[in-house]
Amino acid sequence: MKVLISKLRGTNTIFSHLLKTFSLVWAASRHWTVAWMVLLLVQGLLPAASLSLTPRVVNALVAVTGTGISAATIQTVLIPVGLLVGIMLLAELVNSAAEWIRTGQSELVQDYVSSLIHKQSVAVDYGLYEYSEYNDQLGRAREGASGRSLALLESTGSLLQNSITLIAIAALLLPYGVWLPVVLAISAFPAFCVLLYLNKVQYQWSQKTTTDRRWLMYYDLLLTNSATAAEVRLFDFGNYFQSAYQNLRRKLRNEQLQLLKQQTIGRFIAGLLGLIVSGLALAWIGRQVLLGILNLGDLALFFQAFKQGQGVVKSVLSNLGQIYRNGLFIGNLFEFLKIQPKIVDPLNPVPVPAKPQQGIEFRQVSFSYPGTQEPVLENFNLTLPAGKIVAIVGDNGAGKSTLIKLLCRFYDPDFGSIQLDGIDIREFSVQQLRRLITVLFQSPIPYYTSASENIALGDISAPSNQAEIETSAKASGIHEKISQLPLGYNTMLGKLFPQGTDLSGGQWQRLALARAFFRRAQIIILDEPTSAMDPWAEHDWLERFRTLASDRTAVVITHRFTLAMQADIIHVMRAGQIVESGNHGQLLALDGLYAQSWKTQMQTNLTSSQA
Repeated sequence: MKVLISKLRGTNTIFSHLLKTFSLVWAASRHWTVAWMVLLLVQGLLPAASLSLTPRVVNALVAVTGTGISAATIQTVLIPVGLLVGIMLLAELVNSAAEWIRTGQSELVQDYVSSLIHKQSVAVDYGLYEYSEYNDQLGRAREGASGRSLALLESTGSLLQNSITLIAIAALLLPYGVWLPVVLAISAFPAFCVLLYLNKVQYQWSQKTTTDRRWLMYYDLLLTNSATAAEVRLFDFGNYFQSAYQNLRRKLRNEQLQLLKQQTIGRFIAGLLGLIVSGLALAWIGRQVLLGILNLGDLALFFQAFKQGQGVVKSVLSNLGQIYRNGLFIGNLFEFLKIQPKIVDPLNPVPVPAKPQQGIEFRQVSFSYPGTQEPVLENFNLTLPAGKIVAIVGDNGAGKSTLIKLLCRFYDPDFGSIQLDGIDIREFSVQQLRRLITVLFQSPIPYYTSASENIALGDISAPSNQAEIETSAKASGIHEKISQLPLGYNTMLGKLFPQGTDLSGGQWQRLALARAFFRRAQIIILDEPTSAMDPWAEHDWLERFRTLASDRTAVVITHRFTLAMQADIIHVMRAGQIVESGNHGQLLALDGLYAQSWKTQMQTNLTSSQA
């Protein structure tokens, strides 16, 4: 009973996925889908129409055999043969049209499903990307999602088409015996059972090996990506990662071949059973012909109808198996699309201040990353005054970068609140809050597009203004380098695409700074903004920094005290807490952690310069 209930639930799930898939395909390609359904009906009727003419053609040929060539004999044969040829030509025309329609439909569905996945990938919470389970789910959704959607619909369409053909063929066979259509179905039933079982096994294997297949993608990336090329060569990682890739491929390949072996044996046994049933039916019809009960036209009709009908029954059952299998896989897409973000707008968002007047305040904030027990911040308090430059320094793991993620609402605090001008930032629209902020992350992304567009990406909502782009580039110190490029600001950056020009790490960082300044945001957050710059480049940038941050609220997270000393206020952070605060002079006079680190760093710089 439990097994039956489980199967019924599975059927309901597949039916639900089928309805969702049809809605998806309809939304992506409405007109193509209408044409597809019309052709299904025509394609379903044409085989039966062709079979119905077979006795007329055979009997006409028998009737004129040995009568010689005359107008009367030609006319006797010409009409049924002409009709049969017309149906065959129509079938070819319909098949060609169907191929064209399926291709057009496939392209539209692929684009539509890709847009759904991309939209959902951006909409889900940032924190989900830190879960392996989510990455597996995303991988399953992306893995042939558009192809599975269309395959599920095509399987359903083929089922309808073949069902129409089967009903028509069964109607042709009924006069020869009511039991013949039943035998037709029984002959293909073993293959159907085998198909369902193997499809389920294949799906379970695919689900189980998702992580392994992501490992393959990772190894492939390590061996072929430009970002890893230097280390792979220097440390001779090539053979190591190739071996890891091949070992995993060997494991998956052997498992796949074992599944294929099961499929081959199962299909052979099922086909053998079907052949035995077909042989018995053909023996019976042969007996009827020998007894003179049926004529040659009947024999030709029965032979073709039974043979073609058996093929159609197999196709129908195969379509059901494909629907089952694709329904299982397409469920991954719908499960992914069902994920709801937790970082959302409130029901009635409060307007975001055009310019902070009081500043930002962390009040008794406690936070742990998902899946971990140890808090990064606990009862944390910090004030970032509006219009001031605040530097936050501290050792790795102190929680400095976590402050950025909370302020940008990539995460929400477990307890406490973050307030902007006295209002909890959860009361604002997420998009509007983020529009107020520009961030230069510790590892900025190199966007492989023109230098001009690279900077303009800082504010895609604003019309591109070349003068403002160049102003931002000058402010970050990258203008001179861009001007020396082959096409200036129109030069393609990066080596991924033809005619691209690469930049050094520090130059990419300056470009990201230009992008951050171009955003014109009132809150500027810089996470190690000069980490990839040499001391001369850093000194050049520091001279501009206070002017750039003038009249804005700036937060600088850094390990470099030469940058921190430019701030109005410096906070020293350790183990998730602020342990010292003040300006550069006050902290040196305090002779605490900051002063000790300052002396150590200055001594290191002095030693390096003397060397």
